[in-house]
Amino acid sequence: MPPKKDMGPDPDPTQYLFVSLEMKRQDQTKPYDGKKATWVPCEKDSYQLGEITGTKGDLVVVKVADGEKTFKKDQCSQVNPPKYEKCEDMSNLTYLNDASVLWNLKARYTNQLIYTYSGLFCVAINPYKRFPIYTPRVIKMYIGKRRNEVPPHIFCISDGAYMDMLTNHENQSMLITGESGAGKTENTKKVIAYMASVGASTKKAKEGDVKKGNLEDQIVQTNPVLEAFGNAKTTRNDNSSRFGKFIRIHFGTSGKLAGADIETYLLEKARVISQQALERSYHIFYQMMSGRLPNLKGQYINKLVDRYHNFI
Repeated sequence: MPPKKDMGPDPDPTQYLFVSLEMKRQDQTKPYDGKKATWVPCEKDSYQLGEITGTKGDLVVVKVADGEKTFKKDQCSQVNPPKYEKCEDMSNLTYLNDASVLWNLKARYTNQLIYTYSGLFCVAINPYKRFPIYTPRVIKMYIGKRRNEVPPHIFCISDGAYMDMLTNHENQSMLITGESGAGKTENTKKVIAYMASVGASTKKAKEGDVKKGNLEDQIVQTNPVLEAFGNAKTTRNDNSSRFGKFIRIHFGTSGKLAGADIETYLLEKARVISQQALERSYHIFYQMMSGRLPNLKGQYINKLVDRYHNFI
């Protein structure tokens, strides 16, 4: 049974953010010879670790898991010392080659560390499961902190943009990009949630006021609507965004939320009438046909299909 700190709505996120002392100890005890250790091409994993046993002109003999193989010198890449295992920022690696970058990302990912910096970029690898690293406890960890004070996270990038905006009085931009299923939609929602949290108003509601969602809640709650009309199931992603969006979040001079607007473009309209095998149309149609709202199907479904493109 897990300890109490790992239970409840706001569990301990430490194991999903920090490299533990035990991991560091194990990494430091790995054998390493900088002159012999090398990365070589591998059909299965792109690269594999090997040990140089000899050279013949421009050819290098390397001992790998399934025996000795010969490679050209330019196919071999240097291996970083063990102290760089699971490095938080790959721009600090001694040898910054493709093999070292892929290995570092893989080593962190297999230990449930999904965020890694690469200079100004934050690389995220989709774990396809829920980690408790977006809770109010985690948000508090990153507010006002520098990158070198906390582990890699999308919240740190968000806070950096927020603080730069307040300090320099200039607009800030964040680009979230990747292939289908990489986690663009989910990370965008986390950025919005973080901005809504740090920019939340501290005003208390007056007695007698009509109850309605505050501004930060309204901004966060736009996501389900956008996803219903613009997201669909594909062969690679059950909630794939089939449109582009540009989100502006407006702040007042004190750093409090003042509003937001969202521009959408390049909607995949053809998906309404035609989908590939194992794919679906937009979520909204299945939601409407679910029968959750009485009389909705007969009253609106025919008109909605005809005018769908006007609603986006």
